[in-house]
Amino acid sequence: MAELKTLTQEKTLPPFLLCVALDLMGMVSFTIPFIGEFADLIWAPLSALIYFRLFGGKMGVFGGAFSFLEEVLPITDVIPTFTISWYFRKRAMGL
Repeated sequence: MAELKTLTQEKTLPPFLLCVALDLMGMVSFTIPFIGEFADLIWAPLSALIYFRLFGGKMGVFGGAFSFLEEVLPITDVIPTFTISWYFRKRAMGL
């Protein structure tokens, strides 16, 4: 049953505006000097978990790990991981 849920979850397309909002949340910490880097330590695991829950499957696992690293590493906050993934998922679904 869990395998079936993973397969069906892998085919869902999260809302585009949610993906953009999550990317913006990750970028906000980049704009606050010094405090932003500490905020990334809190946001990084949350971002990875949210990514995994939104995209699921293999994309969720690898993308969640990438999202975590992107938020933890300096200067990479500007990469719109959720929005790029939304685009790839949409293309894979043929929409």
